[in-house]
Amino acid sequence: MTHRFPSVVIVAAALAVCALSPRPTAAQAPSPPSAATAPPGPTVDQAVTAVQTFYDRSQTFKSDFQQRFWVKAYNQEKSSHGRVTFAKPGKMDWVYEEPKDNRVVSDGNVIKVYEAANKQMYEQPIAKSQYPAALSFLTGTGKLADSFDFQIISGEEMKFPGGYVLIGTPKQPTPAYAKVLFYVDAATSQVRRVMIIDGQGNRNRFDFSNPRVNEPVPPAEFAFVPPPGTSIVHP
Repeated sequence: MTHRFPSVVIVAAALAVCALSPRPTAAQAPSPPSAATAPPGPTVDQAVTAVQTFYDRSQTFKSDFQQRFWVKAYNQEKSSHGRVTFAKPGKMDWVYEEPKDNRVVSDGNVIKVYEAANKQMYEQPIAKSQYPAALSFLTGTGKLADSFDFQIISGEEMKFPGGYVLIGTPKQPTPAYAKVLFYVDAATSQVRRVMIIDGQGNRNRFDFSNPRVNEPVPPAEFAFVPPPGTSIVHP
């Protein structure tokens, strides 16, 4: 029997999710404006370069996060939250407070996705996983301009005051996502929100709050051993 990573994993990050929060209607789910929109401010190339430069200078990244996964077919939203740590090269640790005790960890070589409620952990070499380019710039393993063709939209149009939105279309088609929206703080060039839209129109949104860069991170942060009795699945 062939096992696949949970769909939440395909989405970056965390690649995992769960508790319900107030649900938006289908009309509330934002839709990218048309490519004809020409916002003031930086050009798309200037914006992409500014974002990439900021993260190129960052060796570590820590943040609290809120994740919202909207399922188009059922007009339902699941939300989860926790804290995340990235470190170069390729390391990450998503610690979920809700669903409690879920983890997504990578030491740069292997990605582990632990689902506490099911006592199950998915384990796979990161090179073979569907971990997308959507957040790879945070781990120093990808360049935005190499992975996406971009369109820039003003923050006012996207209800994101004080910033702008980069809408990325993957240069290489992937089943993991059709569009990735990067919500960028204009003052710092930090990405404060990422929304990943797949081919079915489902939307996985990550909001980052209280971000910190270049704080020391011990190597043990990226080592995870599941509790005894955990079933290990290799997709």
